[in-house]
Amino acid sequence: MSEKPVDDGSIRLDQLLKVSGLAQTGGHAKMVIQGGEVVVNGEIETRRRRKLFAGDKIEYNGETVVIDEGDSGSDRAEESSPDRP
Repeated sequence: MSEKPVDDGSIRLDQLLKVSGLAQTGGHAKMVIQGGEVVVNGEIETRRRRKLFAGDKIEYNGETVVIDEGDSGSDRAEESSPDRP
């Protein structure tokens, strides 16, 4: 499980995929988002600049990332996969 910082309480969907390693590049993130392969909060999302906030759940390629508010007051994104708790 890894955590990704979110500076202003939000992060764009394409940025999250890239920094979390779910997408290899920004271009790859754009392709999978616009191709309808990414699910946000249970719905297919095709807007790559969608802002994500604490509590949002992102699913792609068998991986799940949940935006979680950190203990220090800054937001964090927490990544998990089916084989990791």
